[in-house]
Amino acid sequence: MYTRHIQKSVVESLNDTSVVVINGARQTGKSTFCQQLIKDNLFKAQYVTFDDPTALSAAQSDPGAFIEGLKKDVVLDEIHRVRGLLLTIKKFVDQDSKGRRFILTGSADVMMLPKVSESLAGRIEVHNLWPLSIGEIQGHQSSFLKTLISNEIDFQTSNYTWNDLTKMMGLGGYPEVLKRPSEVRREKWFKSYINSILQKDIRELANIDGLVEIPNVLELIAGRVGSILNLSDLSRISGIPGTTMQRYYALLQHVFLVKHIPAWRPNLEGRVIKAPKVFLNDTGLLCYLRGEGEDSFLKYRDGAGPILENFVVMEIIKQLSWSDISLTPYHFRTHKGVEVDIVLESRKKQLYGIEVKTSSSVRNKDFNGLKYLKDLKPESFKKGVLFYTGNQVIKFGDKLYAVPLSTLWLE
Repeated sequence: MYTRHIQKSVVESLNDTSVVVINGARQTGKSTFCQQLIKDNLFKAQYVTFDDPTALSAAQSDPGAFIEGLKKDVVLDEIHRVRGLLLTIKKFVDQDSKGRRFILTGSADVMMLPKVSESLAGRIEVHNLWPLSIGEIQGHQSSFLKTLISNEIDFQTSNYTWNDLTKMMGLGGYPEVLKRPSEVRREKWFKSYINSILQKDIRELANIDGLVEIPNVLELIAGRVGSILNLSDLSRISGIPGTTMQRYYALLQHVFLVKHIPAWRPNLEGRVIKAPKVFLNDTGLLCYLRGEGEDSFLKYRDGAGPILENFVVMEIIKQLSWSDISLTPYHFRTHKGVEVDIVLESRKKQLYGIEVKTSSSVRNKDFNGLKYLKDLKPESFKKGVLFYTGNQVIKFGDKLYAVPLSTLWLE
C-alpha cells in the first residue's frame, strides 16, 4: 500500500467544499485511495462504484432518486460513466440542508463533460491523481520544489547510477506494474491496459467507430514525446483525417494518457514557438509503446533523452499536484532553436528554468538556453537548474546550477 501525497490536499478540500473530484487515468489508484480515506476515518462515507452494473443501472434510470437515496457522505467511483449525474448532484447540493459531501472519481476528465464546468463553478474542487511518483514509491516527499524557489542552494546529492535511473523509467508508476517481477509480465499488463481503456473509457466517451486506430495514434505520440505537437504531421503519417486526429488526441487527453505542456510566450511575437510539447503520463507505458527496455537504455544512452525528459516533466507535474507551491509548467523555444525544456512560472511571474541531460558531465554550452532565458527576463529569472546524471551540485555562474537528477525526488 502506497501513501498518496494528495491525501492532505483532498482532506483539506472536504472541510469546506461539497464536491471534490479526483481525476486520473484508469489504474492509477483512485479507488484504493478513496477506500483508504474511508478506512482511516478521514472521510466517513459510503462507497459506490459505477463499475458495478446494478449501481450503474440505478443511476442511469433515475439519477434524482439515486442521489436522494444516499443517506450520508459518499464516494461515487467512475462518475463519468453516468452522463448527467453531475447536474443532479449540483441540484442536490444547492438544496441540501445537511451539508453532505461527495467525492467523485473519474478515469475521464469530469470537467470536460457537457455543461459541467459552468454549472459547478465555485462548488467543486478538482485533484489529479497521476501514477506514483518516485517519492511515493520510496515512501517520502521530495524537497525539490521548496529548494528550487528558496534562496538556498541546498540541493541534495546521491549516488544513483544510470542503471538505477533506467529501471525507474522502465517501471514507471502504475501500482499494478510495480507488482510484476519481469518485463514480459509488465508488457502483458500494458497491452491489456490499453485495450481496457479503449473498450471502456474512450468508447463510452466518444461513442464512435474506428477506435482501433487510437492505439496507433498513441504509439505515434510516444515516438514524439518531448517534441512540439504537430497534429497535421501525425495525420499525414497515419493517413487519418485531420479532424479525426484532433478528436483522437483530445480523447487521449481526456483519459489522462497524454499530457501537453503549453509554450511560454513572452512578448517576442514571431520569434518563439507557440505550439505545446507533448508527453505521456507514465514512462513505463511510454517504454512499452516504444519497445524500449533497460538494455536499450544502457546501450544507447543518448537516445534516452526524450524518455528522461518525459520522466522529469511528469515527476514535476505530480509534485505540483499536491504541493502548496503554485507554479505553472511551460516549455520555451525560439524559431532559431534556443530552448529550455521546462519553464516554471509563479503567480508573481517569477521564472525557474529546467534543462534535462542524459550525460554524466556538463559543459558550459549546455546552459545556453537557460542563459538566454536569464538575459531575456533578468528581473523575473530566479534560478536555472540543469539536471544531469552525475552526482555533484556544481554552480555554473549566477543563478545557474548543474544538479544530480536524483535531487528531483530526494527527501
